Amino acid sequence: MKNAEAARHAAEHVVGTYGFPLRQPGGDLIRVESRRWFLQTGLAGLAGVSVPSLLRHHAHAAGEGRAKRKTSVILFWLSGGPSHLDMWDPKPDAPREVRGPFESIPTKVPGVRISEHLPLQAGIMDKLTILRAVDASASGHTPITFQAGTPLATRDNEGAGYPSMGSVAAKFRGPNHPGMPAFVGLADTWRSDVYGAGHLGGAHEPVNGKEVAGRFSLPQGVNVPRLHDRRELLGQLDRLRRDLEASDEVGRMDRFAHQAFDMVLSGRAARAFDLGEESEKTRDAYGRYSLGEKALLARRLVEAGVTFVLVSAAWGYWDVHGDHVQWGGIQKGLRPILPTLDRTTFALITDLETRGLLDSTLVLMLGEFGRTPVINKDGGRDHWEKVMSMLIAGGGLRHGQVIGSTDRKGYDIATRRVSPSDLAATVYHHLGIDVDAQWVNPQGRPLPVVTEGGQPIRELL
Repeated sequence: MKNAEAARHAAEHVVGTYGFPLRQPGGDLIRVESRRWFLQTGLAGLAGVSVPSLLRHHAHAAGEGRAKRKTSVILFWLSGGPSHLDMWDPKPDAPREVRGPFESIPTKVPGVRISEHLPLQAGIMDKLTILRAVDASASGHTPITFQAGTPLATRDNEGAGYPSMGSVAAKFRGPNHPGMPAFVGLADTWRSDVYGAGHLGGAHEPVNGKEVAGRFSLPQGVNVPRLHDRRELLGQLDRLRRDLEASDEVGRMDRFAHQAFDMVLSGRAARAFDLGEESEKTRDAYGRYSLGEKALLARRLVEAGVTFVLVSAAWGYWDVHGDHVQWGGIQKGLRPILPTLDRTTFALITDLETRGLLDSTLVLMLGEFGRTPVINKDGGRDHWEKVMSMLIAGGGLRHGQVIGSTDRKGYDIATRRVSPSDLAATVYHHLGIDVDAQWVNPQGRPLPVVTEGGQPIRELL
């Protein structure tokens, strides 16, 4: 016991609490406060878990050493409820108070029409799928239902501890590259737009990408070559561990500490979060606004090995009750925001395809619910929970199609209902996660990751 404790303290000296004796060019010793530095670089304090322990947990949960296809998910959370009638399910033959002020346009797929304000999406419709009959009846103004795929009964009690799809991916899949987090959220309003692990446990919470971005700089006066001196210290730790005949747990801790250390030295995470490495042309293509820059960052993250990325513009951004309604100094009407979504969608899909990442990356665009079929007095639409539309791309699935339909005025589902559980099952199928997998809540009760008999959407497979 004493030997293991001594080895633990030695490990902390190298990778954790105290500091590292390093020499400046003139030969003077300097001291790096490693705890502060690790917090600055994002290598500690991610959801209260150190990176070595997080890496160890992910490797164990994902079945380390088992061959797996490197697949990922980018989920665009259109917080507030995007209008199905004004975007992906227009009703050109309905009365004006239903069809709204926008015209519809044809797409690359014969017979499929979408909003006139989404011309770039129309041009790549062969690479997209529209779901027009998604059941939103369980949804409130939270990301719970569609990010987590939770049962209907959880609507009014914050998900009843059910984990989000991203946290399920973190537990049962892990990252695509050692040293990278499995689940990253990119959101301005974290608590409102990001639902995490629930009762699944803190090790599977998402990393706050907005807080981590830009924190991967080394302390002033310290450079990578000098940091390699720490390898000598880690070597001393290895010898100490052997001499002390430390426990297997200490050995594993040392190995994953090495892995976390390599994450800093390789610069992989730092580069992934650095949009400055992208060309001006690429940044312009995505758009120099919140959603565009987050989408570009999401592409960089999945390219670097993150499995699940959640992208959200801002809480309530799509809660459009009228074209002239102001929110936070921003005009929330669809006229100004639809073109930004269109541009970002086109840039991401074409960029992923050019880089050979589209088949391995599943892209989802959705919100909490649709909008009322009848225009309100402010020229906008209110909340409508009976049905919503969403967009899917990539993932090596069958695209260039519309799945499901609503009635002639967009009031209700007419054909091919898709439930939140079906959506979750589709995501897990893509990630190679068993749709029959279970997790255990704090009371020791096993619960399914896919509820209510959800199945992968067969038309996509």
